[in-house]
Amino acid sequence: MGKPTGFMEYDREENREVPVRERIKNFKEFHEWLSEDEREAQGARCMNCGVPLCQSGMKLSGMFTGCPLHNLIPEWNDEIYNGHVAHALSRLLKTNNFPEFTGRVCPALCEKACIEGVHDAPVTTKDNELFLIESSFSQGFMRPRIPEVRSGKKVAVVGAGPAGLAAADTLNHRGHSVTVFEREKKIGGLLMYGIPNMKLDKSVISRRRRLMEEEGVVFKTGVDVGKAVKAEELLKDFDAVILACGAKQARGLKAEGMEQAKGIYFAVDYLKEQTKLLLHEDAPGFVSAKGKNVVIIGGGDTGNDCVGTAIRQGAKTVTQLEIMPAPPVERAASNPWPEWPKVLKVDYGQEEAIELFGKDPRIYETTVVAVETKKDGTLRSITTKRMDPVTHKLVDGSEQKLPCELLIIAAGFTGCEAYVPDAFKIGCTDRNVIKTEPEHYAADRTRGIFTAGDMHRGQSLVVWAIAEGRACAHEVDEYLMGYTV
Repeated sequence: MGKPTGFMEYDREENREVPVRERIKNFKEFHEWLSEDEREAQGARCMNCGVPLCQSGMKLSGMFTGCPLHNLIPEWNDEIYNGHVAHALSRLLKTNNFPEFTGRVCPALCEKACIEGVHDAPVTTKDNELFLIESSFSQGFMRPRIPEVRSGKKVAVVGAGPAGLAAADTLNHRGHSVTVFEREKKIGGLLMYGIPNMKLDKSVISRRRRLMEEEGVVFKTGVDVGKAVKAEELLKDFDAVILACGAKQARGLKAEGMEQAKGIYFAVDYLKEQTKLLLHEDAPGFVSAKGKNVVIIGGGDTGNDCVGTAIRQGAKTVTQLEIMPAPPVERAASNPWPEWPKVLKVDYGQEEAIELFGKDPRIYETTVVAVETKKDGTLRSITTKRMDPVTHKLVDGSEQKLPCELLIIAAGFTGCEAYVPDAFKIGCTDRNVIKTEPEHYAADRTRGIFTAGDMHRGQSLVVWAIAEGRACAHEVDEYLMGYTV
């Protein structure tokens, strides 16, 4: 514990944000970092609890709280306070392959379990983590760690999202020879094409790719395994195959007139094409919200990302529909710490909409029941109805018509795309993810086929994808070597 009285002396101070009307002019990251002295003070707030629930990730009342990676948070907070960046980095990298990703996009489950959050504000663990990894890159501590001994075993990883990258990175450092196959032009999966640039600048992913290549990982992009490359080829050429292709099959929505209407898009496609345009890639499916009344179905993180993207594109208005009731502003008595707090949060997209349009864009307990088009088939308006939160039935007489020229569906995903598991002749569960034994990652151990990430657990967080990739790598290592370290 760096400073026993730190939690009493310093208030929580987060990275500052660029003002709304300035940041919406572009797609750049919009947080301004604290100085080194200010960050050390934030590290001093950590109390080094006897039982640090921040790193003791666990499920309580059906919800996960604390870090799924079990990051050694009190240890590196102590080192941050003492100015020992290199020592702090060594502790951080023991549990997290990619702090530069989680430090930007993780919802900070660790902070929700911080004991200081009971009566005060929790430690800025997420910001501390980002400071630590970025300082390490800028100060030259993030150097290639090339394995001194190679095992002679070859592993193919299909999918270069966070789960596939974590598995590849872990196995490569173990000494196995790893090749990552990715169907897109660039690696990253939803890190690259699903999360907007203002949350995660794509140069951060490119920087990590260069480091992994220097360490020996081979990337083959623009290669669609299961189509351009047959499954049999990989099983013949590699000692083990990890399928980490995500759960990209978007959940649709049925409403009267929707099938014929033009101007309805899935969020994953809408966000992907905007990122492709920023990366100067071909973006034939790009659609702009400029001058349009935009309605987004879905109140989660992806829906919020669509709000922020539409605003930057110049939308006339933005409305976000959420079928669930609005959560309370403060914790309910039935939702005590350290459970995940089911409370209302205002994310960056909603914050921007409030600033521009004068109100929160979210409408709760509401869904779309019909769409209306112009003569040319383009979208004109939508009709909504309220959903009773108790009976889950539509409420008669609650219809409202909203102008809408662009409707974006951000209602989550229904599992993985079928062609990859079909190509490898492996089964899926009724949730449309690859079937394995509980808490294990082998899809077909006899043939050396494993899986990880959203393709294994369903749509989830980046931090869970990294945790899955690491755990899968250990299981693959044991399969290849007869034991694992």
